Amino acid sequence: MRPDSTPLPSSASVAEAGLSLGSNMGDRLENLAKSRDLIAGGGDVDVVASSPIYETEPVGVRKEYRDLAFLNAVLIVESRLGPEELSTWIHAVEDALGRKRSDDRYAPRPIDVDILYFGNVNMESRDLTLPHPSWYGRRFVVQPLADVRPELILPGQPLTCRQVLSSLPEVPEVVLFQKEW
Repeated sequence: MRPDSTPLPSSASVAEAGLSLGSNMGDRLENLAKSRDLIAGGGDVDVVASSPIYETEPVGVRKEYRDLAFLNAVLIVESRLGPEELSTWIHAVEDALGRKRSDDRYAPRPIDVDILYFGNVNMESRDLTLPHPSWYGRRFVVQPLADVRPELILPGQPLTCRQVLSSLPEVPEVVLFQKEW
């Protein structure tokens, strides 16, 4: 199932990428599952691993959103798209699931998908920075990433994901919600 009918360019090589998924609106679990299915539905991306799902309190949100807990997970994918094409594809998936972009970066959303890393790519463009610039400071990202790639070392980072996780404070808390999905 594709979120739209726009053909996406493909490249000949395959790269591993890590995607962080979060939802704090509507049926959060269904939103994560639908996004996983749509991400892999275009034919240029294969899901090779998925972390357990964690429930987390929102970070950096306005007071009126503090009670809207997130479900978070990480997908490891193999992509035949380049990093910017993958980003375009992910935006199409988010749009298909009702994501509305606004000036409030932390407004509630049915789905939010970030590219954490794309192979060994280290880049910064107007629309995409890789690795994600704040991945290593967010327990709700590092915990599920360490579940699926504990020994991974991302570009520019001297520590493995497991080591980054052990260096983070316990708060805000990340609570196991569901192992399989």
